[in-house]
Amino acid sequence: MQIKKVGVVGCGLMGHGIVQVAAQGGCEVVALESEQAALDKGLGRVDRSLAKLASKNVEKGKMDQAAADAWVAETRGRISGTTERGDLADCDLIVEAIVENLDVKKELFAGLGEIAKAEAIFASNTSSFPIGEMAAASGRPERFVGLHFFNPVQLMKLVEVVRTDETDAEVFEAARAFGAACGKAPVSCKDTPGFVVNRLLVPYMVQAIDMLDRGDASKEDIDTAMQFGCGYPMGPLTLTDYVGLDTTLFILQGWTERYPGEPAFKVPASLERLVAEGKLGRKTGEGYYKWDGDKKA
Repeated sequence: MQIKKVGVVGCGLMGHGIVQVAAQGGCEVVALESEQAALDKGLGRVDRSLAKLASKNVEKGKMDQAAADAWVAETRGRISGTTERGDLADCDLIVEAIVENLDVKKELFAGLGEIAKAEAIFASNTSSFPIGEMAAASGRPERFVGLHFFNPVQLMKLVEVVRTDETDAEVFEAARAFGAACGKAPVSCKDTPGFVVNRLLVPYMVQAIDMLDRGDASKEDIDTAMQFGCGYPMGPLTLTDYVGLDTTLFILQGWTERYPGEPAFKVPASLERLVAEGKLGRKTGEGYYKWDGDKKA
């Protein structure tokens, strides 16, 4: 089973990156957006990203300018855009990268299940919702996987390839091969909350927030301890600000609702308070820290 033509639903922050790496991997790619303005914005991001990557390759001596220009043109030539869902009908793989709303995703896959060719593989880029529920909505659960890329997609090397109990083995291997063709390191996991990365990372962030709330240590000392004690690029409270306090709270609330007996999924008091105050982290200029752009104020 070879994946040659890929549809990507959503051309936003994550979607445009998936479009790009799929094209870099040699696939023909169709990007779908609901409105032309959103599509143009997403494809514009792809254009700028490809140009930046080509420029870096020239600076590093990996390509001369002519080769870089040819590479950009060839890669971009594999990408087309559409606002018509029917244009995905002949894709071998369709990846969803839309808003993190389970009902909206299920509605999308129900519709795709009616138009996509029988052998098409469906995938969701969700970081927190159960793959099995979207798979059931699609009407073809045996041909459904999770493909969780990480932001920024063009730079992050990981993709989590998620299988349910109903995922066909050949479909799963084709999805892993696609991840590798995109230049990623694919890791396999079952359809469990948060998969691998978020299942470990979010409770770690929660424990750090709890330490702060209890007054066990300052936010600066917690972050410094994890940076230099474990070699992490940033501490857990800085990371929470980067991820977004609202995003972190959204994930935790979904998990606690679904798995009320799991103590690792508790919601820290200060996280709820800060979100209620509109302090969402780096994107609003204040969370656990104050921010001036990408730097702590």
